Amino acid sequence: MTIKRFFIHLLLMAALLAVVFAAVLLWLRVYTNHGQKLELTSYVGQNFEEAASDAKKASFKLIVKDSIHKVGQPGGVILTQNPGAGNKVKENRKIYVDVTKYNPDEILLKNLSILYGRQYTAKVEELNSLEIKSNVKGYRYDIGESDHILEVWYDGRLVDGASGRKSNVKIKKGDTLNFVLSETKGAIVQIPDLVCQQFSTANFILDASQFDLGSVEQVGAITDVNTAYVIGQNPSYEDGRKINTGTLIEITIQQDQPESCK
Repeated sequence: MTIKRFFIHLLLMAALLAVVFAAVLLWLRVYTNHGQKLELTSYVGQNFEEAASDAKKASFKLIVKDSIHKVGQPGGVILTQNPGAGNKVKENRKIYVDVTKYNPDEILLKNLSILYGRQYTAKVEELNSLEIKSNVKGYRYDIGESDHILEVWYDGRLVDGASGRKSNVKIKKGDTLNFVLSETKGAIVQIPDLVCQQFSTANFILDASQFDLGSVEQVGAITDVNTAYVIGQNPSYEDGRKINTGTLIEITIQQDQPESCK
């Protein structure tokens, strides 16, 4: 009987150990989620708060790694995630995401290159690269070249021009700068007196005054146009008479200097 009872106790201890061992294995399996993986969904394009709530229900945790300004997009939108959608991961895994900023980046006006007096189209490309839009709000006559920047307006106020630049102005990316540009035609100025001038000189005066040469009528034989004399013009010169720049002025020339010009 003693030997029989010994074997019974031995079997009972072995059974107990087997149960304990099985229980430990089961506990470890549950504790470590051994072999249990879930497929990640895509959170890209979703609002962060809503996505974080959904991720929590799926036993994941979203962590913001970086925030980036995107022109035209609202803040808090997920741009990227790591691990990406479709990956198999364990429960409680942290998912790192980049989201859009709620407030746009700003650029100090003083940090932009010179705008006043510069050619407009060249500056448009430069501003586009900084995500700043450009718009022409008007033109004004200027003696210099056309399409050069005379004024810069932002948020309804003049921020750059002949009087200087307001260096403390902050420009939001995605916003628009408005420009007033130069034009060489349209100003009303004194009509030049070309009579008695040689043709080459008259042509220079017209160009400098921003008028255009119209038809040229020749009287008599002309051996050298450049040294021929202007004997008439249309519109005619009158003291105090003003016309628009860009107007065509027709002239009449002859080779010899008129007696009235001597």
